[in-house]
Amino acid sequence: MKKIFALLILFACTSGISAQKAALPESKHKFIVIAHRGDHVEVPENTISAYENGINHEVDYVEIDLRTTKDSVLVIMHDATVDRMTNGKGKISDLNYADIKKLSIIDRKDSTKSYSVPTFEEVLKTCKDKIHIYLDFKSANVQQSYDMIKKYGMEKQVIVYINSALQYEEWRKLIPSMPIMLSLPDSVKNADQLKTFMAKYPLELFDGAYSGYTSEMIKVATAAGKAVWPDIQSADEDRNWDRAIELGFKGLQTDHPKALIQYLKKRGLR
Repeated sequence: MKKIFALLILFACTSGISAQKAALPESKHKFIVIAHRGDHVEVPENTISAYENGINHEVDYVEIDLRTTKDSVLVIMHDATVDRMTNGKGKISDLNYADIKKLSIIDRKDSTKSYSVPTFEEVLKTCKDKIHIYLDFKSANVQQSYDMIKKYGMEKQVIVYINSALQYEEWRKLIPSMPIMLSLPDSVKNADQLKTFMAKYPLELFDGAYSGYTSEMIKVATAAGKAVWPDIQSADEDRNWDRAIELGFKGLQTDHPKALIQYLKKRGLR
């Protein structure tokens, strides 16, 4: 889902940026659980209710997808359009917030319920001092986004997943203290290749498919002070949890956070 192989080429343009060690948000748990688009097992993805469920279920991070309306309001939606999730049509970048505010996110499990498209500000208000934010930076202005984070005093509660070399460059130049995450490139398949990649591109965290890592790669990243919290989300992801633990991961992004946390507790990992 989050393959950014092209960044390997584009990163060459940003190699002049000085590296600065950015501290990860503090967590009270030794194994990190990230709720993919919020805890949306019982409610629609990327809704305030999904984030509140994550809080209630003791999740460490909610992953949210940040986009910008035509009139520069920061809103949360995975897709570039509202077509799949709402009763409306159109690109978010072509719609004013007043138009988006009128839309309803339909609960396909319960047609009597509907939810609104949240703003970034609403999410920050919901999550402040309760849960960390994994910010999938789809399409937004770096300074505007950070100013909103700072407004709510959440500078130490956010990590940013980047989707382009330009985003990397802007975050590093404007907010060098922000922890940056990137999916593991397809070209990195073993520990030696990972060492080479980390030496060239300063990052604090790695994502990507959990199956793209070996135990040796995880050890190399951990020894270098890098967190590796990959994607494992799927309808039947529970059959892969044992394997992920055996590989040595200390964090996972999941579609079933409550169940994963219960599993980790049974194994004494939470």
